[in-house]
Amino acid sequence: MQIRTFSENDRTGLRVLFARAGQGTPTESLWGHTDSEAAVYLDPYMDLEPASLFVAEHDGALVGYLTGCIDTEAFPSEDTLITDALRRYRPFRSRQAVTFFGRSMLDAAAAAICRTPTAGEIHDPRWPAHLHINVAPEARGTGAAAGLMDAWFEHLRSEQVPGCHLQTLVENARAARFFERMGFAPHGSTPPVPGLRYEGARVHQLTMVRSF
Repeated sequence: MQIRTFSENDRTGLRVLFARAGQGTPTESLWGHTDSEAAVYLDPYMDLEPASLFVAEHDGALVGYLTGCIDTEAFPSEDTLITDALRRYRPFRSRQAVTFFGRSMLDAAAAAICRTPTAGEIHDPRWPAHLHINVAPEARGTGAAAGLMDAWFEHLRSEQVPGCHLQTLVENARAARFFERMGFAPHGSTPPVPGLRYEGARVHQLTMVRSF
């Protein structure tokens, strides 16, 4: 297993990997349109912060990746990226996309009426960096994910970043256990994620942090 930084030659392989790396998890696909989802969670990292993107390679094939940002305040917000992606790709011919975003609006409206929190980004100078990590099903348990995290931690230390946060789901217990082994701890509340369902039930955002 080789862990290395992203190169421009990885773009096509990463887009293919993006489409399948989350298989079997609650966030396997959000609204069912790979290009627009990649425009939020992959492409901006390749374009804006390639030095913080790491890949796992086995026998010449990409099997995992970690997209990172050392300063969340300087990176486009998730809301901005989603808005831009929807304007560019217009994925609403898909029933899954219509269902997801329609349900998102209903969930958000209900939360506003009840004055209850919903999932969102965090901005805290103690943990300015953030990451997203994905590993192909066949590479889970091989050390690929841990190798990517170790490379990311080394990068943060070299940049003198004081801490990092990530967001997963309470219902993704395997991921939460892995992040705890990597030194992350839960932080704050676990609000529901608007629009997202897993096996028919609502899911909840889990924010985790680690200091250096």
